[in-house]
Amino acid sequence: MPGLLSFSDIGVVFDLDGVLIDSHDQHERSWFLLAEEAGKPLTKVQFKESFGMRNVMAIPHVFGWTAPDDHATIHALGERKEEFYRELLAADGIEPLPGVVALLESLASAGVPVSLGSSTSRKNIEVCFAATGLARFFGPHYTGAEDVTRGKPHPDVFLEAARKIAREPVRCLVVEDAHVGIEAALAGGMKALAVTTTHPRESFETSGAARIVDSLAEVDAEAVRELLG
Repeated sequence: MPGLLSFSDIGVVFDLDGVLIDSHDQHERSWFLLAEEAGKPLTKVQFKESFGMRNVMAIPHVFGWTAPDDHATIHALGERKEEFYRELLAADGIEPLPGVVALLESLASAGVPVSLGSSTSRKNIEVCFAATGLARFFGPHYTGAEDVTRGKPHPDVFLEAARKIAREPVRCLVVEDAHVGIEAALAGGMKALAVTTTHPRESFETSGAARIVDSLAEVDAEAVRELLG
């Protein structure tokens, strides 16, 4: 198609949860296990509001468990939550969401590099990659919570993910399921593809996403190039 960018000029940055895998249930259970162990109040509404945020934002600002400057307690609670999460992943197992492997194979065949930018820790990303076999597509190109100072909706994690594959932000498509992730992509000068695994389609209609899909089975390398073209 005339005017489209070359495949070799573009890149795709993926979020993890709700995009490549669905460990929403494990995240939710791990937070409630932590709340019970620590004797802290937590509601499902609070959990839903926190989804896609880093622990350093969720614990003081959404859950109200600590003061924002109580860094030691926030860190300890966050680390314990992630221990619960990895234990649940190991016990339950995890598979890539429908369409994920086919899209990654299509991008690889076209020569489009991919990177990952997530609010979760690098250790969690590595566990998920190992469990699903997705490491073969990403290699070292992943960015976690500890790699940037500011979390979503700031664009830092996506900008760092783009840097790791040597692509300009304007030539990257971010694939996200969370509203804060769409905000982060747009704040970084990137285009965004919204996947309705976590939130309903209508909630993305005014988000600025270039396209909304119900599954990544609807997308291939050519579709990505057209969105960026």
